[in-house]
Amino acid sequence: MRAPDTTPRSLGAQLSSWLAAQTFIVLGIVCIAVYIFANLNLALRQDGLLEQKGEVVAHLVSEHEASGKDARILQHSLTDLFARSSDFYLEIALPGGPPGFGNPFVVAEPLVHHQRSLGMLLPDLSRPGQFMTAKLSMDVSADAKLSTALAWTLFACALGGAIAVSASAAFVVGRGLRPLDTLGRQAKGIAADTMGQRLDGTGQATEVQPLVDEFNSVLQRLELAYIQLESFNMDVAHELRTPLATLVGNIELALSTRQDAKALRDVLASSLEDAQHIAEIVNDMLFLSGADRGAKARRSRVDSVAGALEEVVEYYEALAEEAGVSVLVSGEASAMLDRSLLQRAASNLLSNALRYADRGTVVRIEVLEQPELAVQVINHGDPLPPEHLPLLFHRFYRADESRGDHAEHQGLGLAIVSAIARMHGGKGFCRSEGRLTTIGLTLPGEPVPDGSQDA
Repeated sequence: MRAPDTTPRSLGAQLSSWLAAQTFIVLGIVCIAVYIFANLNLALRQDGLLEQKGEVVAHLVSEHEASGKDARILQHSLTDLFARSSDFYLEIALPGGPPGFGNPFVVAEPLVHHQRSLGMLLPDLSRPGQFMTAKLSMDVSADAKLSTALAWTLFACALGGAIAVSASAAFVVGRGLRPLDTLGRQAKGIAADTMGQRLDGTGQATEVQPLVDEFNSVLQRLELAYIQLESFNMDVAHELRTPLATLVGNIELALSTRQDAKALRDVLASSLEDAQHIAEIVNDMLFLSGADRGAKARRSRVDSVAGALEEVVEYYEALAEEAGVSVLVSGEASAMLDRSLLQRAASNLLSNALRYADRGTVVRIEVLEQPELAVQVINHGDPLPPEHLPLLFHRFYRADESRGDHAEHQGLGLAIVSAIARMHGGKGFCRSEGRLTTIGLTLPGEPVPDGSQDA
């Protein structure tokens, strides 16, 4: 199979060619119509002349028959009639007369003379009451030459008109596309250090303006992604710097001083804790990277979503007791989803709620089925400012920077919740109304097959 031609083509040249072809076709149709109409008029004129001359011949023959005069008188009359008409020739059989009258070359040289003929029935002078046939021919060579000249003239007009339109179209299209060159130069000047620059669509055609707006929208998204990437790099470096510095410091201290076995074990335990913290960050980042690349959850039947959440609550009982809050799970559903990812998301949501819940309150974990399966965690606590809500699921984002527990919570928990939701085809959501903060995720489920085993 032949590969398609991907060679860039000039838009101006294409438009000029299309306009030239369209003009040539339209003018060609008009010229053909003019040519046909002109030839039709010429044919009508020729038929009229033949009929007129034929009527004169018929009148002379009829008059001669009625008078009974000598046939030579009729021959003389016909000779005089056609002597003044060199374009005509009459083929007729008269008693003792010539075979024809007029210019014999009209019929003698058909390759040179274009002729048009008219057949007639005339009274037979040698047989009273009978009729004879006659043929009146007309030389139309002049009209044929005129028709040929008209055809070439019309063709030249159509071709010349197409060339003229193509040339003028090239000029007009060039001027019309000149603003696109300006946009091209503007786009060429956009670099990583000028991500805030936008295309100026002032003076652009209405048809081009949507393209400019969409391009600027893409630039805005790229700028936001670039800023997020820079911020992400800084956040990763910041999160890894502290445990790495602690790890390096402990090892350097252990190597630079003589310590007993117990002290070395303490150093190793502290270093292991820092290494585990680093490994946790790396694993979380790898998980988020996989979700960003489109990884999907491995679904299996979960007969009791609430039961899976109760297992998470049991794990956090000690932490909830320490925070002075109680945890309640409500609602029930069965679904096709990844049980381990569901519990990981619930763990992050519950951990976040316990950190910010007021003492003596109840943290509720609700399972909702309408309009789609959702799990949400509600806690009583300080309200979140509206400007923080759209950012809660960003990586390394912390709504409350005043808390000093950054070493334990690196700001990836809610980002992982959002990633798990996307892996199930859902999304994360949050809202803060008064002192009630609700954070959760939707889990659009597949139909639960009958007879499946619980995951």
